[in-house]
Amino acid sequence: MKYDVYGMGNALVDLEFEVTDSFLAQHDIEKGLMTLIDESRHHHLLKELTQTFSLKKRAGGGSGGNTLVAISQFGGKTFYACKVANDEFGEFYMNDLHAAGVETRLDQVRGASEGVTGKCMVMVTSDAERTMNTFLGITSDFSPSEVYIDELKQSEYLYIEGYLVTSDSSRQAIKNARAVARDNHIKVALTFSDPSMATYFKPGLEEIMAEGVDILFCNDDEAMAFTGAHTLEDAIADLKTRTKKLVLTQGSEGALVVNDHDVVKIKPFKAHAIDTNGAGDMFAGAFMYGITQGMNDQQAGELASRASSKMVTVFGARLPKEDHKALLNA
Repeated sequence: MKYDVYGMGNALVDLEFEVTDSFLAQHDIEKGLMTLIDESRHHHLLKELTQTFSLKKRAGGGSGGNTLVAISQFGGKTFYACKVANDEFGEFYMNDLHAAGVETRLDQVRGASEGVTGKCMVMVTSDAERTMNTFLGITSDFSPSEVYIDELKQSEYLYIEGYLVTSDSSRQAIKNARAVARDNHIKVALTFSDPSMATYFKPGLEEIMAEGVDILFCNDDEAMAFTGAHTLEDAIADLKTRTKKLVLTQGSEGALVVNDHDVVKIKPFKAHAIDTNGAGDMFAGAFMYGITQGMNDQQAGELASRASSKMVTVFGARLPKEDHKALLNA
């Protein structure tokens, strides 16, 4: 196999700000969730943010992109199928992925993509809660033409970002990729990505999960929202019928890895959280790295728990490469 993980997801440049709860309330922004916004709302909100707060960080983002970068920085081999425009933000995003060791075809196809590269305004409050307002831009047109079959066939895992279910063309891209994966015995991992996906786009998630998946990543809130269960135990029982391995993150409580016959408890690592943005993406990336490198669920889970606890101590959704090396040594 040339690649440990082939990912598909949205390509977004993160613009991160430290904000107040009153700012969120004033601008009718739902705290703690990812909300999709149109271009006019994007321009208005960005103007309000830059006039009130200083930009804390600009970085490549997107849930799937963050996970693929983490795998690559740990030492895994990755390919990311995504879409950016032929603009300055698109060039920034492409260079950011390539610098992290993630392979793409963006250098070949970006020049033909007119439009606007997607951006995510990440607003972090003093309690470390992250709230995201996302303008998808050109990534909303992610389609089957962005599914690069040759690279997918050379991969051990197909990793699907849940945010892609918001568009008809991207759901079709997922179906096409899943068909290639099935025909070539490639395992499939899916992340729900955000409670808003499980709440408002459940039919789309159910559609792409119809055949089941090998690994499902979600947190307690997403599990409860997707299943509509009254207890977490019932939610887990439901999700077990849809996946061979359920990786359930539980914030400061650690995580559970649920298989057919056993449940592996993953301990939390204490951390002073200042920004939870990217913690779930990092957990998934570290776990995927671990299991593709021969670790068992306990080992991969503990690496993921340690990595995500480190992630919440810094601003932004990605760690420097040297931090990944230190986490592996630990």
